[in-house]
Amino acid sequence: MARETSRRGGRRGQGERRPASGLKQLGWQALENPYDPIRVLRDEQVEMISDAAFRILEEVGMDFLDPEALDVLKKAGAAVEPGSERVRFDRGLVKEALASAPQNFTLHARNPAHNLQVGGRNVVFGSIASAPNASDLDGGRRPGNTEDFQNLLRLAQAFNIVHFIAGYPVEPVDRAPQTRHLDCLRDCLTLTDKVFHAYSLGRTRILDALELVRIGHGLTESELAEKTCLFSIINTSSPLRLDGPMIEGLMELARNNQAVVITPFTLSGAMSPATVAGALAQQHAEAMAGLAFTQLVKPGAPVIYGGFTSNVDMKSGAPAFGTPEYSRAALAGGQLARHLGIPYRSSNANAANCVDAQAAYESQMSIWGAVMGHANFIMHGAGWLEGGLCASFEKFVLDAEMLQMMAEFLRPLEVSEDSIGLEAIREVGPGGHFFGAAHTLARYETAFYNPILSDWRNFETWEEGGSETATQRANRLFKAVLADFTPPPLDPAIREELDAFVARRTEEGGAEAA
Repeated sequence: MARETSRRGGRRGQGERRPASGLKQLGWQALENPYDPIRVLRDEQVEMISDAAFRILEEVGMDFLDPEALDVLKKAGAAVEPGSERVRFDRGLVKEALASAPQNFTLHARNPAHNLQVGGRNVVFGSIASAPNASDLDGGRRPGNTEDFQNLLRLAQAFNIVHFIAGYPVEPVDRAPQTRHLDCLRDCLTLTDKVFHAYSLGRTRILDALELVRIGHGLTESELAEKTCLFSIINTSSPLRLDGPMIEGLMELARNNQAVVITPFTLSGAMSPATVAGALAQQHAEAMAGLAFTQLVKPGAPVIYGGFTSNVDMKSGAPAFGTPEYSRAALAGGQLARHLGIPYRSSNANAANCVDAQAAYESQMSIWGAVMGHANFIMHGAGWLEGGLCASFEKFVLDAEMLQMMAEFLRPLEVSEDSIGLEAIREVGPGGHFFGAAHTLARYETAFYNPILSDWRNFETWEEGGSETATQRANRLFKAVLADFTPPPLDPAIREELDAFVARRTEEGGAEAA
């Protein structure tokens, strides 16, 4: 799909082709956060939570459900309880291990123009991931399938504001579980040229993913070891447990210099204490344990501190997202990650069941909490609905609009003699208007943000034009984008090698044969 522009700042230039879909979007751009982070915790509160997290690791401990992991931890000096999987960490050991974690790193895409800088003031947005269902206005809600999976990949490739593929946008349950990863990751490499995720569901799936990435990027094994091209979310099984398949994937990724995002799933009142402070202390403990373990496997391996603390509906136990508690936890999580000097992951999440006002305002709360908490890596940026149980095509477009607005908000405000426009004020003088001023005409195409979902018509012309709601227009736009989609270029020889590898591993039984 043709881009509107490649200029940083992102507005469409004159003479550039607009896709047949009519989509108006910002060009691909590297985003940096120019604002100071919002601090919801005072310095002494950060220290209190940090100390509580260390006490959790020292006094309670954390279970690591993998014999090899226990050996690594024991050799490093952690206290492994005899005959148990319980590990207790001295804070000195944790601090020493975390000292080797990089403060920033590069995630390399198949297309180098889509490489991502992670850390510092950099901000990148990913697609939705891991939803079991998909939905749109035409087909309603249905279990995930290959067609929806591939179409969501196409949208993620087409929208410049979606910087990476966060995982399977929807789980294609019509594909065999033991070989699903082979087909899905090949799709990620052929339908997109952006950074993507592999699930850490055991050692075999990650080894397959590493080989697919190596082939897709046209690298040797030694070259892949020098370039971080793949990432995986490692969720702790809160409270205070890391399971075997996740650990196996983590170790293979770390040993091969690929990125690990340690993300505790600390829902306050369910898998963590029923206070935000208590949930944050547990989140910090679990994150530090996972991050430290990654560094013990391979010092210097790229890692990201993941925050996903929220509250639950105490009547039903259902997770709540985009709430004040969620946003404050996102802001606080950023402070805790910066306290360690490690890049920070957050999410765009909501608990709405359809693409409505609730979906928009809960997502907007989540986005603000993530961005102003200085998250570097924002998961589920486009398409998340129903607490993550559904990938919505219309919500994908709505989220892309909100993310574009955030990208424009992050663009530093220009203040110069030219932008102030004293000559234009002299030209117009008292009582005039600026529509025809030379200063205005010179900026006609670039003065303001050009939205995806609204052309800012007044009510009369909007009604005459068909009275589309934002959701209806999003429905029309996503279908037009898919109709206009062209896959990114891929060397035929690489495609042939990918297909051969998938065919061979499928014949061998995939992950089941491990």
